[in-house]
Amino acid sequence: MPESHPVRLFSSDLDGTLLGNPESTQRFKAAWEALDPAGRPLLVYNSGRLVADLRRFVDQGILPAADFYIGGVGTQVCEGPTGRTLDEFDAHLARDWDLARVQEITARFPGVRPQPEEFQHRFKSSWFLDRASAGTLRELKRQLAAAGLQVSLVYSSARDLDVLPRHATKGGALAWLCARLGVPLEAVLVAGDTANDASMFRLPGVRGIIVENALPELYEATVDVPTFTSRQILADGVLEGLCHFGIVCVLPTKEKTRVLRDAMAPGFRLLFTGTKLGSLTDKEKDFLATAHQHALAALRKNITPLGFSACSLADNTVTGTDANYRSIWARDGAITVWSTLHIEAEDIRAAQVATLETLLNATTPNGQIPANVRIDDGVPDYSGVGSIASIDSGLWVMIALYHHAAHTGDLTLLYRHADRLQTIMNWLSAQDANNDGLLEIPEAGDWTDLFGRSYNVLYDEVLWFRANVCYGRILELMGQFDRAADYLRWSQKIRSRILDVFWPTTAPDPAGPRANRFADRQAGVGDTQYLLAEITPFAFNWRCDTYGNILAFLLNVLDIDRARTAFRFMWGVGVNQPWPVANLYPVVQAGDPDWKPYYTVNLLNLPHHYHNGGIWPFIGGMWVRFIHRLGFHEVACRELVRLAQLNQLGRDHEWEFNEWAHGATGRPMGKAFQAWSAASFLRACHEVEADPRSLHDA
Repeated sequence: MPESHPVRLFSSDLDGTLLGNPESTQRFKAAWEALDPAGRPLLVYNSGRLVADLRRFVDQGILPAADFYIGGVGTQVCEGPTGRTLDEFDAHLARDWDLARVQEITARFPGVRPQPEEFQHRFKSSWFLDRASAGTLRELKRQLAAAGLQVSLVYSSARDLDVLPRHATKGGALAWLCARLGVPLEAVLVAGDTANDASMFRLPGVRGIIVENALPELYEATVDVPTFTSRQILADGVLEGLCHFGIVCVLPTKEKTRVLRDAMAPGFRLLFTGTKLGSLTDKEKDFLATAHQHALAALRKNITPLGFSACSLADNTVTGTDANYRSIWARDGAITVWSTLHIEAEDIRAAQVATLETLLNATTPNGQIPANVRIDDGVPDYSGVGSIASIDSGLWVMIALYHHAAHTGDLTLLYRHADRLQTIMNWLSAQDANNDGLLEIPEAGDWTDLFGRSYNVLYDEVLWFRANVCYGRILELMGQFDRAADYLRWSQKIRSRILDVFWPTTAPDPAGPRANRFADRQAGVGDTQYLLAEITPFAFNWRCDTYGNILAFLLNVLDIDRARTAFRFMWGVGVNQPWPVANLYPVVQAGDPDWKPYYTVNLLNLPHHYHNGGIWPFIGGMWVRFIHRLGFHEVACRELVRLAQLNQLGRDHEWEFNEWAHGATGRPMGKAFQAWSAASFLRACHEVEADPRSLHDA
């Protein structure tokens, strides 16, 4: 940070940035209020909410007091301590603004419907317009201009449309306030998560924090602007950015800012009735420290010259088809890389690079990543059961590759494999044969390779969304901004399609019916509380893919409100019993229309076995992270202890970190010392601050 321009003003969005997880919001409040008032930057809340709503969060003690409030997407500016509206800003906006005429013309535009009155303001005309294209927005602006109205259109979250005076945006109001205060833009820091924050980031000289849960629309809008992208979500991401820019140096611990059960929303207080909560005891901390030590040892058992093996080669006897465990698996290896990036150890970092190199070097000329590469002879295998291509291999490798580059700052792999990366994305894109934004997955074409799912499969579509975001960010890191914007734009379509198709509702679509739309055909069936497992042109699967829903939140498909809804369902039906966590609910029973005769092969997919409702410790680690990100630290810690107990059980010895466990008995099954089981546990410990260093400092 240049010393000539220390940060003098910090302007932050609220929803999806400072608000969303009550525990992380509390951490921001504690950290900000600990700063010396005489030396800290001015604090500005800059939101689509109106100022009266913003002040409510301060009055209720949720947020620290602000020095200024910018509300209504840049249409209101107020002093914090006095509450005085800056009338001169109103005069600035009033020129060339005719609210009645704006509302008259916009109301006639196809597909729009007004937002509730609480979001309206004399300088803000707010509407809903679902999935509007850039061309649609240009046409609305043309019609307004034809009526002599020069306006700003702000569109975000694939739904929210604000028609504002031409001088009004979050960035425009911030620039006006800075000029009034005599604060140069080079001394301003901003934070946000959606496209309506982009005008702040694009002010010349401003520095920015993009939280990890940001929608790709903000990445697209800022693709050519230097920003700090946090590796954490919501207010924790803001705090990471404030630390990066030298404003906050001491962060509150997650233990000290946990929300106790009595302070939770009533529905969650009842949900956790009977659940042991409270701080970890010294005995439990010692147990987690022991588990962490064994997890590191299990992980290191999988380090080979070619990268991370799926399971320890020295501790597992393999025969027949099990010989493919002696391989670098694309999905296992990529998940292990993604889950261990926080570990600063030379041997683990080298194994991450080797894993990615092995898989990328085995890419076919047309861009197919192998399912695995055999360690003994280096021969790649591009298919699984029935010689069916592994679709999720390329998806996971693209995700792991971006996160490795972003975390380490090492772009060597990106440049070395630049042409190959484009062919991988081309091959994956070809799986979207009808160009609707979703991939068509062949049966047994992903991680559930002995389980019958096909066509639009939730798990794969979530990865497809994230792969497009990650490849867009890779291109951004390499300075190819136009191409990056194309992929980030396409990822937004994928996300909209996933939410539209996999979360059906009986509520009518205000945009009207669309051809062959699954949600329209479901009006007589009901509403869901989670993303469905599978959709085909002829049928659907109402089962809850636990793993797919967890990933949808961790990879930013689900917003926090829908993620909470899905969590309530999954917790309520007990997907974490007897251990965290079963991959599917409910299991498929013989005689069920979804039952396939081949589920009896090797007795793998009988009810509560393997992919048919088996318990997977690596998903359990993600479950812990899922709960923690929702704002339930105590619950996450308790589930982490239970996950450690599962990993301790073992088939032959303690601390085997087995591949999976029986969904009813809870007994460990599958191979011992599974890389992703250990890696996912380590990542969960890190996120909830239950690793040995954090436990020692607590």
